Amino acid sequence: MKQLLILILILGSFVTARAQYPGGGGGSTTVGKVSGVLVDSVTKQPLMYASVALFRATGSSPINGVLTDDKGSFKIDGVKPGEYKLRITYVGYREKFVGGVTTTDSKPDKNMGQIFVRSSAKNLNEVSITAAAPLIENKIDKIVYNAEKDLTSTGGNATDVLQKVPLVAVDINGNVSLRGDQNVRVLINGKPSGATSASLSDVLKTIPADQIKSIEVITSPSAKYDAEGSAGIINIITKQKNMSGLSGSFSGGIGTRQNNGNFNLNYNKNRFSLSMNIGGNYTWPQTSLTTFDNDIHPNDTVHTGTHSAGTNYVKRYGVIGNISSNYDFNAFNSLHTNIRLNQGGFNTNANTLSTSTNFIADTSSAYSSNSLGHNSFGGFDWNLDYTHKFKTEGEELDISTQWTHSKTVQDFTNYYTAQFPNIKDNIDGLNNEYTLQVDYTLPINKVWKLEAGGKDIIRRLVGNSDVFDPGVDDNTVFTFDPFNSSQYNYHQNVTAGYMVWTITLPKGWSILAGARDEYTSIHGAPTSAGEDDLQPFDNDYNTFIPSLTIQKKLSATQTIKLAYSKRITRPSLTFLNPYVNKTNVLAQTEGNPALSPEVSQTIEFDYITFIKSSVLNTSIYYKHTAGLIESIAQPFIDSASHLPGTLTTFQNIGANNSFGGSLFGSVSPIKNVTVRANINAYTYKPDPTGLFVSDKTQDGTYIQYNGFAMAELDLKSGFIASVFTFGSSPRHTIQGTNPSFSILGAGVRQQFMKKKASIGINVLEPFSKYKNFNSNLSSPGFTQTSTFQFPFRSVGLTLQYSFGKTTFSADKTKINNDDTKQGDQGVGGAGGGTGGGGNR
Repeated sequence: MKQLLILILILGSFVTARAQYPGGGGGSTTVGKVSGVLVDSVTKQPLMYASVALFRATGSSPINGVLTDDKGSFKIDGVKPGEYKLRITYVGYREKFVGGVTTTDSKPDKNMGQIFVRSSAKNLNEVSITAAAPLIENKIDKIVYNAEKDLTSTGGNATDVLQKVPLVAVDINGNVSLRGDQNVRVLINGKPSGATSASLSDVLKTIPADQIKSIEVITSPSAKYDAEGSAGIINIITKQKNMSGLSGSFSGGIGTRQNNGNFNLNYNKNRFSLSMNIGGNYTWPQTSLTTFDNDIHPNDTVHTGTHSAGTNYVKRYGVIGNISSNYDFNAFNSLHTNIRLNQGGFNTNANTLSTSTNFIADTSSAYSSNSLGHNSFGGFDWNLDYTHKFKTEGEELDISTQWTHSKTVQDFTNYYTAQFPNIKDNIDGLNNEYTLQVDYTLPINKVWKLEAGGKDIIRRLVGNSDVFDPGVDDNTVFTFDPFNSSQYNYHQNVTAGYMVWTITLPKGWSILAGARDEYTSIHGAPTSAGEDDLQPFDNDYNTFIPSLTIQKKLSATQTIKLAYSKRITRPSLTFLNPYVNKTNVLAQTEGNPALSPEVSQTIEFDYITFIKSSVLNTSIYYKHTAGLIESIAQPFIDSASHLPGTLTTFQNIGANNSFGGSLFGSVSPIKNVTVRANINAYTYKPDPTGLFVSDKTQDGTYIQYNGFAMAELDLKSGFIASVFTFGSSPRHTIQGTNPSFSILGAGVRQQFMKKKASIGINVLEPFSKYKNFNSNLSSPGFTQTSTFQFPFRSVGLTLQYSFGKTTFSADKTKINNDDTKQGDQGVGGAGGGTGGGGNR
């Protein structure tokens, strides 16, 4: 009933707005084309590959353009009704402007016939149709990192690109954080991928960097966005190419650590466009080194310790593809559909030698183990969107649907020579998500603009854990164990409505004010033949989310902004599933179905200034998080081996108040050289409540940080060189620290064939083969440390080639379910563990 009332209120706001502010006049959409043939005025021969640029009749900058074909013909698609002129340039010919180019709703296509161009003794420079964007842009509501401008990203994957984005950090496990908070939603073209909801870190490794056009960072989202993700939103925009006729590109890289390939094919004719893309990533088999130590002393009668050292062999692959199509019926109605497919996985083979010591009995025993893991993920996201544009310029109604389907598999088998029985567990998760979304935009006048909408999300997840026991006579032969196996059915429905007002005031003031209401209904049903105490549970709650941004443009080069936002982070299946994951029998994990969502509130002040070619962006912020979710480890006795270990669960431990600041700058100290750097620092001082006070061992106020620096040399002759570094401090929890992370890299690239092709070399960590990652955990009754050494040194060769005259355009998908806390962002399923997710 409550969901129905929310949707009724949304639709009512549409009717009220149109009744109070009726629209009229103007406005259209891309529906037509301008065509013709260029001919030499003397020889009457066609001019091949000449530049034709389209301008507004009174404009001074081109808005589109193409090259003529081998018959001198040109066709510029995507032309809105209006008055235009053409500018024609060709080497050895005089520049020529042609006016009187008029298209209308009734006659959207204009054929100019033959256009005669006079030769000249003077060579003319060819027109550049597409303006170059800077590497990093600051906008009113976001920071944009134009990854296609970064040569050192070529040949890598999405994880490599994210590590260079201002305010963003990626740890060794591939977990993404924004201003140090991992409760961030990562979208692809404004929408979630089904695979990312269960294995974000693994999916990011399958996306070739060559597919990425830009990355948007939104730290204070307005009420228009879903309230999920307390840190904010990261939106990865992939390359969507659009041109008259056929175009495409190929890029790839081969290196000592990983290999990538990406292929684009695009077709656009008049009102119809079709785009296809496929990319893949394959990592050479890599061996990492691990050590693990614990000291368990929960009481006076138990005191044991374990030391383990071993290797972990990993092979990883990933493929992602996309097909997108758009058709404009007329000036006011269009239909868009998109399907994205993904498949990836990795296999692990870990060998460990361990020694267990009983300090009270003064005895010790040694044993070895071999752990084999198979992990895979795959699925699709299908969108169907309808857009209706009204006669009022900017007034628009969007109706969007999305079906997300994904499957994850995490199978592991552990063999032991002593201490523990062999164990085999096949874990799989199945997710289906259905979304209906309606968005309406009404520009009332030059001052007021209204945006309103509603959304309903239906999620259905099933997780299975099939446990197998070793045989009595042969412990390498396994039989199904129904008593230790489990199934988890999880249903979640979210209904939301929002309204946002944009107010543009005199003297450079602007206001963005909005409100959103979300109602969440959850039902979980864990079952296991061996656990009678597992009970279904229900959890319904309503969340009101206001947002406010006030901006003042001090001058043409200076802007200040004050923003307030409220966000929630719903625990996902990994956090809620009560199944006990025994991948590591001495460090087991278990979900908590009683978790409540985190609720955070942030106040942020920004100052942005441009000085010639330099830019400076400073920000200070305060964030209060209630219901903070953290993992809590406690000592326990393993029922099979009777050895002490740790059991980690997820809990709402209390609150955290954080103060922070960030600084980003870009400067060109000398000609052809650009230096960019950013740093973000913030405090961590949690305030645990209740039982969790006794688990706290980190008592101080800790300053955590991450940063990035880059220097680039561009000789304008097609040669570019770059060097970069980034790093982050250890991340604290109430029980310990997670590893710090840093990287040094460099690259060079040479462009040729009028910048349609390039070849380059990239280097990572040239001075050290391995990177060390140290973790520390302690609480009353135990201490635990681990070290992970991963081979990072790599050298790679990159290639790029494109054909056709192309320009980039944004994905037209409207849905963005920026939802659910992702945990370690590794493979999920019934167990919710990663089983090797720490490998890149």
